[in-house]
Amino acid sequence: MQRARWFSLENRFVPPIFITLILVVGHLSFGMLESYQKTFLAIAASLLAELILSRIFYGKWPHLASAYITGISVGILLRSPAFWPYVLCSVISLTSKYVLRMKDRHLWNPSNFGISVLLFLAGDTVTSLSIQWGNYLWPMMVIWALGATIIWRLQRFHITGTYVASFILFAMIRSWMTGTPWQSEIAPITGPEYQLFIFFMITDPKTTVRSWRGQCIVAFLVALVEMILRFNQVIYAPFYALFIVGPAALALDIWLHSPRAKTLATTV
Repeated sequence: MQRARWFSLENRFVPPIFITLILVVGHLSFGMLESYQKTFLAIAASLLAELILSRIFYGKWPHLASAYITGISVGILLRSPAFWPYVLCSVISLTSKYVLRMKDRHLWNPSNFGISVLLFLAGDTVTSLSIQWGNYLWPMMVIWALGATIIWRLQRFHITGTYVASFILFAMIRSWMTGTPWQSEIAPITGPEYQLFIFFMITDPKTTVRSWRGQCIVAFLVALVEMILRFNQVIYAPFYALFIVGPAALALDIWLHSPRAKTLATTV
């Protein structure tokens, strides 16, 4: 029984293994990593920050799966000639999880918060991964097959599916309104950057609203805000869209489920 549970898709080690697979497939196919050293540095900084912060705030040693996902996401998604952004981004990401909280829940997906902050404040030094799979469909098919299976088993595929469908819809709208080929508007979603985004960032159980319908609405709104940002030539639109929509929706959801909100609802 214990052995079966260890190899089940619900095990907390499955997402880290999957994100590592994205890294391996993407790097072997297109050399998407800036360098092994910078990625390892981001992971090490993330793990160390998690250990220290958990001891400071809760007095216990944490499970490191979440910190590993944050660190490897930073290592994959961040681009910089310097080493310090990888350390700083990982530390900012993990710190946000412990500091920016509401009713014992952190509001931002850690890697989304750290990467968005670095891209906004240090844009002259930092950029993000922008590689696409191009005409080679097999890497994306491998990632999508495994990712869809895992997310389906975790009962969060509706979030990914809603976002992807919304992205394609808004891409067609952008193509119609701007006169650009629809293929170029849809192309970004074929990149490894978006695989991390749709399978890990927007589906993060700790930072999504409670209801199935609410999760779908939030995913749709993220795609909508992303489209608006793209119309305004915002380069890092998906990260900023989730940065804006996700925490606002979660804060509203937490408030609506609070005793005070329920009391107000019964008295009105």
